[in-house]
Parts: sequence; structure tokens; C-alpha cells
Amino acid sequence: MVIAALLLSACSSGSEEPRYYQLPSNPQPVTASAGMMAASQGQRQLWIEQVSVPDYLAGNGVVYQTSDVQYVIANNNLWASPLDQQLRTSLVANLSRNLPGWVVASQPMGSDQDTLNVTVTGFHGRYDGHVIVSGEWLLNHQGTLIKRPFHVEMTQPQDGYDAMVKVLGEAWAQEASNMAREINRLP
Repeated sequence: MVIAALLLSACSSGSEEPRYYQLPSNPQPVTASAGMMAASQGQRQLWIEQVSVPDYLAGNGVVYQTSDVQYVIANNNLWASPLDQQLRTSLVANLSRNLPGWVVASQPMGSDQDTLNVTVTGFHGRYDGHVIVSGEWLLNHQGTLIKRPFHVEMTQPQDGYDAMVKVLGEAWAQEASNMAREINRLP
């Protein structure tokens, strides 16, 4: 009887184990030695000073929008590391790949560098099967400030948090490519 009671209580508890998510990694990592060599050859430098997120995205839970005005922060589907750190690391990797002739780093490199700050206002899945990545970026290019809003919306092909996080990663990489295109046009 004790074993039956334990089995029933185990089945009825309903508590899920937490699942932890990390944005997909860059398939072509940039090594520190390559960055140091490029910096010594006088290439242009870009410091990703900050990627900031609002409070509702700064917690551990992955965010899902359930209606036009309501958001749910998951209790068991959590970011493996703080989202702002993941976004910054991913942005450095994507911009490094998409900005030939530039050294892109998350640490200051000297006085002759451009500085990029990004404010992410949306990074979540939505009830209609789309993911949203939105915000704005501010680039200080040789003393000139360039500010651009962004909004990327992509369809999530499958249900579930795994698929949502993968598509969020794709949308963030797409925005990094858009940023790189703009930066490449600079004199």
C-alpha cells in the first residue's frame, strides 16, 4: 500500500524539471588570436559596450506573449545564463563573421574604436506562432552617433520552447547581419 501511494503521489505531483536554454552558438567561432593579430594590423575596431534588456526579459524565465497585452514568464523553461550576456556574446560572434576588416570585441580595445550599444525591447515567442526580436542600436562612429530601430519577426515552424529559442537565435543573427550591412557602409 505504501508503494502504491508513493507511485500515485509521484504521478500526480505534476512538477516538471526545469529546462535550460542557450541561444544557438555561432558555427564559425572567432579565436582570440585572430582578433589580436587583426588589431595589430591596424584594422577598424568595434566595441560592443552593452546589450541591455528590460526587466521582464532580464529574469531567468523564457518569455511568451499570450495575447496583445499579456506575457507569461516561464517557471520551468529558463535561460542557462543571463539573456543579456547571451545576446552580447552572440552579437560579437555574428558581427565578427559579418564585418571583414573589423575587430569586434566585448572589451574596450583603445581610444580609436567605434562603440555599439544595443537595447533589446522584445525577445519572445508569440501566440500566433511568430517570434519577435525588437529594439534599437546606437553606434558611435568616429564621434558621429547613428541610431537605428529594429524589428525582426519570424515564423516558428514547430511548437515548443526548443523551436522558439532556435528561431529567436536565427532572428537575432539576422538582425546582426542587418547591423553589419549598415556598419559596412560607413566611411
